Amino acid sequence: MRGRQSTCSFTGHRPGKLPWGTDEGDLRCLNLKQRLWDAVEAAYQEGMRHFICGMALGCDLFFAEAVLRLREMHPEVTIEAAIPCLTQADTWPPAQQRRYRALLAQCDYETVVQEKYSSTCMQRRDRYMVDHSSILIAVFDGLPGGTRYTVQYAMERGVSVVDLPTVLR
Repeated sequence: MRGRQSTCSFTGHRPGKLPWGTDEGDLRCLNLKQRLWDAVEAAYQEGMRHFICGMALGCDLFFAEAVLRLREMHPEVTIEAAIPCLTQADTWPPAQQRRYRALLAQCDYETVVQEKYSSTCMQRRDRYMVDHSSILIAVFDGLPGGTRYTVQYAMERGVSVVDLPTVLR
């Protein structure tokens, strides 16, 4: 079921804006992953069956992993990779490229926003996700950038935003 009313998308920070960087064993990261799981599960309880992920490094991949875990328990759940351009992961560290490709292989749908990279392809991807969702889960701490833009765009479009602070204080 891929209608807007049953679709949840995600936005969140990349490792450079996370206090723990790339250390996913950090207790703050583990706590965020648990809260992200709880938010995905709550979205399912609210009727969300289709989830869209932008597949960026960091929080996006955590989200994809949470949705795939949810799909193990609820086979009707689908996940869509919203890919800003075909070269999205080409410059990532090799381990993260393998992670990306493994997650992408498990997605039910792939939407490539545009073939080649441009300075606007990430923003176009973010708009696509918001325009096709009724809920946006956001790991957001107020910093300028793509996550803030996506949250603001969702609010302008009347999409419900579930805000997950990077770290609980």
